[in-house]
Amino acid sequence: MNIAVFGSGYVGLVSGACLADVGHHVTCVDIDQNKIDRLSHGESVIYEPGLQELLKKNLADGRLRFTTDANLAITEAELIFIAVGTPPDEDGSADLRYVLAVAATIGTSMTTPKVVVNKSTVPVGSADLVKATIAEQLEKRDVQIAFDVCSNPEFLKEGAALEDFARAARIIVGTDSDRVRQVMLECYAPYNRNHDKIMFMDVRSAELTKYAANAMLAARISFMNEVARIADLVGADIEAVRTGIGSDPRIGYQFLYAGAGYGGSCFPKDVKALAQTARKAGHEPLLLAAVEAVNRKRVGEAVRA
Repeated sequence: MNIAVFGSGYVGLVSGACLADVGHHVTCVDIDQNKIDRLSHGESVIYEPGLQELLKKNLADGRLRFTTDANLAITEAELIFIAVGTPPDEDGSADLRYVLAVAATIGTSMTTPKVVVNKSTVPVGSADLVKATIAEQLEKRDVQIAFDVCSNPEFLKEGAALEDFARAARIIVGTDSDRVRQVMLECYAPYNRNHDKIMFMDVRSAELTKYAANAMLAARISFMNEVARIADLVGADIEAVRTGIGSDPRIGYQFLYAGAGYGGSCFPKDVKALAQTARKAGHEPLLLAAVEAVNRKRVGEAVRA
């Protein structure tokens, strides 16, 4: 397949390299010419074990290229991934300006039917906004070209992203289109051979699944930090407690460590964004608010220690 990936950051670069490695022809698009020049010479702009070697291999094999020419990438691609950043806005909600800018570019440049994939972490309802933005540009051009928008959230861990992409526990696709189902099955076929990992659901459920997954992991961290504080006060050993509750198969050991709290590029903004989504829908997310409050307190304690 001919695939375009907009955004050459963490998600876009890993996705583009992995898709090229199984035979797709992938064009990665970015507005940063310096970044594109470095990537075109096989130099990874992020550190991820094995990624630079994968880039060099697929560049040499002619299946991967990098460009600032969005029009070229859109014209050639049948499948377009949007994998740009969604930084937190002032109120904690996700800022969609870069996602919608790509959508507008697609609507301006497309001349044949496309399947557009939201790979960026976006709030519920974002696919509708992308669809409306593309449609608006097509209307301005006074043309009618078929297109679909689906959700395909990423679940990549830093330091294990290539493994997570190649051997994902699940591949979630949000769509109500049979055409999209066929295209996405073809796209992920090389990674879906041993057993069927693709889960099709409606778009909004797919969008919510990404936020819910990260919020759940963040909640486990905050929970353990809360229990650790209680353990300190009552004279218990938090490591013994962790072993005791983690041995329950319903709970497990992952993300069950007390420490300095959660951080990084995903958990803080995703918990805030999910909380803002709830508030905009008229629901006060008490548990998410508690997860954030515990984390802020623990991070502050760790800084002062």
